[in-house]
Amino acid sequence: MNLNGNQIKNSLILLKEYIKDKEDIKVSISLDKNRIEVINKDLGTLVENFLNEKISLSEFKSKNDGINKRNELWGFKGIKGQMFFNVLFNNTNDLDECEQELRNAISIPKNDIIASSRIKTFISYITRVGDEIRNSGESKHKIPKITSIPYFLSYFWQIQDYKIWPVFYTSTVSVMIDCDIWNPSENLAEDYIAYKQIHEELIKIFSKENKSEFDLYEVEHVFYHKYNEKIKEEQKISKVKNRNVEIKIEHDIGLPDSYIPPIVAIIPDIARNDKKLQKIVQSGTNLQTAFEKHVHSAFSILGYDSRLMGQGKGRVPDGLALDVDDSYAIIWDAKMRSDKYSMGTDDRNIKEYILSQSRDLKKRKHFRNIYFIIISSSFSDDYDENISNIQMETDVNEVILMEAEALVEMVNFKLRDPLNITLGQDGMQRLFTTSGILSVDKVRNNFM
Repeated sequence: MNLNGNQIKNSLILLKEYIKDKEDIKVSISLDKNRIEVINKDLGTLVENFLNEKISLSEFKSKNDGINKRNELWGFKGIKGQMFFNVLFNNTNDLDECEQELRNAISIPKNDIIASSRIKTFISYITRVGDEIRNSGESKHKIPKITSIPYFLSYFWQIQDYKIWPVFYTSTVSVMIDCDIWNPSENLAEDYIAYKQIHEELIKIFSKENKSEFDLYEVEHVFYHKYNEKIKEEQKISKVKNRNVEIKIEHDIGLPDSYIPPIVAIIPDIARNDKKLQKIVQSGTNLQTAFEKHVHSAFSILGYDSRLMGQGKGRVPDGLALDVDDSYAIIWDAKMRSDKYSMGTDDRNIKEYILSQSRDLKKRKHFRNIYFIIISSSFSDDYDENISNIQMETDVNEVILMEAEALVEMVNFKLRDPLNITLGQDGMQRLFTTSGILSVDKVRNNFM
């Protein structure tokens, strides 16, 4: 694939923006160093042992998951990586066949033609697995997603040769589309080859322009830098209206492409107790009440059966977010703070209303899993003991400290890809499986 003049021009604009950001370059250099180290020390040998049938599929899956949990360098913990792997492994009827199909698929291709063939063959296999699950009457959430395949396979190919095979990142594709550099088709095999060839061409273009040798990782960083900047820009509020009051934030966006509605975009500002917002709340409504209503709206937009419960009713949580189809419930509280929120200040009250709500949810509503989530601007790091106590003394599975910006990003991803990002184990629920802080970066890594 050859880029035209306008596509090259747009790519060079991204390059110039990236090389101006010296801090981001330092982070990228460190990331690349860590990736190569993990490949040489752990991942390369792991993949080789699996391909040579020295370890089983189960051991391969488990060890790959462990390495990526300890080293968050490729985003493989997300729905297109380990989640895809888990769904396939847990729901296929024939693990021996699955093991052989995976060995064939992730074996490094000799050229683009073979790579395309491997993707097509694996798509056929996953389609057949999906048909078997569907015909058995199982939940659609147990069907591995075909659209995850280019990312999933290219990750393993890159482990075997990081100089040749780029990982098919959703973030990179998004920037390419937005910047009119490339528009993918619906043919996943052809799309990955085109994506690879664009990277190869940009290596030459960027190397010539910058008068230094670029590689695949550096091309990736150029696009990811733009992706991060785009996310930051989208979260700015161009105009928030409240009756006769307007707040305007100037920026250089032309036609708007943000998926984040204003009622959600403003949540981080409310969580920080922005003094400017105190002036625009409706008469008779305080900012804390507004915060709860906006968080409720965010959960509703995500697709939950969201219910406000606080609003001056005493010792009850601010709200519930229910997912009946996947049998889990979220008990949530919104804590507005200018500084970092510390759990110890509300520990007793939290336990009381969790006990009340969780017992009702499990006994009367039959939810298998219950999560307690606190939404705030940021959190102090003294939460481990508090979380442990809550888990021991109540029925909640996990306690999540959700940064307000993370909730906004969840809405962003859901609205961008509503059909593929579900509320279940292969989507939003995966974010709640580990107690502790849920940051915006963790959300991006899960869905990128």
